[in-house]
Amino acid sequence: MKIMLKKGPGELFDEIIRKEPVRLESIVREYQDELPYRILIGRVNGRDEELDFLIDKDSTVELLDMRTHSANLVYQHTLSLIYLKAVKDVLGIYSVEIENSLNKGLYTEIKTSDPVTEEQVRQIEARMRQLVDEDVPIVRESYSRQDAVDIWEKYNYPEKSRLLERADYVDEAKFYHIEGYRNFFYGLMAPSAGYIEYFELKKYRRGVLLRFPYYSKPDEIPPFVDEAKLYTAFGEAKKWQQLLGVSYLEDLNRKIRGGGAKDLILLSEALHEKKIAEIADMITRGKKRIVLIAGPSSSGKTTFARRLCVQLRVNGLDPLYIGMDDYFLNRSETPKGADGKPNYEDIEALDIGLFNDNMNDLLDGRAVDLPEFDFISGTKKFGGRITSIRASQPIVIEGIHALNGKLTEYIDDRQKFRIYISPFTQLNIDVHNRVPTTDARILRRIVRDYKYRGNSAAQTIAQWPKVRAGEDKNIFPYNGEADVLFNSALVYELSVLKKYAEPLLEGVSPDQPEYSEAVRMLDFIRFFEEIDEEQYVPNNSIMREFIGGSIFVE
Repeated sequence: MKIMLKKGPGELFDEIIRKEPVRLESIVREYQDELPYRILIGRVNGRDEELDFLIDKDSTVELLDMRTHSANLVYQHTLSLIYLKAVKDVLGIYSVEIENSLNKGLYTEIKTSDPVTEEQVRQIEARMRQLVDEDVPIVRESYSRQDAVDIWEKYNYPEKSRLLERADYVDEAKFYHIEGYRNFFYGLMAPSAGYIEYFELKKYRRGVLLRFPYYSKPDEIPPFVDEAKLYTAFGEAKKWQQLLGVSYLEDLNRKIRGGGAKDLILLSEALHEKKIAEIADMITRGKKRIVLIAGPSSSGKTTFARRLCVQLRVNGLDPLYIGMDDYFLNRSETPKGADGKPNYEDIEALDIGLFNDNMNDLLDGRAVDLPEFDFISGTKKFGGRITSIRASQPIVIEGIHALNGKLTEYIDDRQKFRIYISPFTQLNIDVHNRVPTTDARILRRIVRDYKYRGNSAAQTIAQWPKVRAGEDKNIFPYNGEADVLFNSALVYELSVLKKYAEPLLEGVSPDQPEYSEAVRMLDFIRFFEEIDEEQYVPNNSIMREFIGGSIFVE
């Protein structure tokens, strides 16, 4: 049996021969000592598989560590299972909610009558480390869908049982069992607790942070940074969902099946508009002149900026909108990246001096010859936009570097108002399975890139790691600088995106490297009921930036 083996990202395939069927874990044990990080799963013939998978024919195999998105999710699922087991062992039977990503970890709440104490958190972490040190096995169990529904009814998890009850495309439900504790996760799992080497628990507000390595540094816990504004944004999203009557995925599906999609869309959009109006009021009251907007890919920055301009006009202001693309350095001056190619992503690719001079001149009431970047010639053109503004007129600036202090280092800080925008997805599949924000963003981008750029889903998925790396360097480190965070997630959005994204994901073939990620997202999005009443999505909605019909983008 011939196996073409790839031991890690950037490695070449080596041929190995086995005379008998072999499990993935056996191959991992053979090569783990020469690899930089712990292998969590394997990609066999284009599909992600757990380490107990039996290879019994000629195959291509890639070993995946936490530097890949798939293995990172496996780490999170396994760590969550160990955490839930430890909470049960230490505190007894209490409901635990795994809510959202926060502070380079997962924010959870243990539903005790009083908030958990520091001592209880230490005891839970100690129990987790005991399970890891003992390398306690994690056993996969398969049940029929109806048996799984009965189990969740018995355990009093109605949001889990209701969702599975209607998922007639599910033949078998996978449960994972660790020392007497059983749970269900929408994803793959490591074979034992010993694979989870790095984690820490931290009491935070009313809950507990479950912290683990970031994908770029799989063998260390990142420094703790209190993302207080992000915590507030998630709390606001939770209140919005309670107002909408949607806490878990099955709540959303039930409303859609019951004909409630129109009200859900209109209420969600009204909450967005109200929040944008509140931000416009903050800018107006503070007499801010420079409004800076940044956020990661597919956040809806363009639509948000345009809607904010409308609300500022309602307040009697007449904002000037400026995009940062016009301030690129001429191509001949663009700095080179580590690969020797022009680096257009970093802030050094912008003409920061000219930008600051232009903004200060505008603020001082002088006429400015604003540049227009010609992407064909790779140079800035002048003479076409000679502009001046009145004393109270704000300038709205949108770009990936907008919150980086270096961009506006020569502008008076008292003039600035900073906004960070991202879809902070609060909707969870159930009490223990969340919808990752990055999944919501890449589905938005897959749909948008196909519609506006002609890119296939495979092309978008292939580009995503580079996009994420750029965000890690240029966007995420500066979100704490924001005066306000705007949550661009819409509770109904994945039910609208589904009909666009599914055929694109299904078009990724098994022989393409992006196949496994396409399969994972298909498995995830199939649980969402589809919304057909797309006509109720307003033409100024952030969702229109991705599905089409926007008055701002088209």
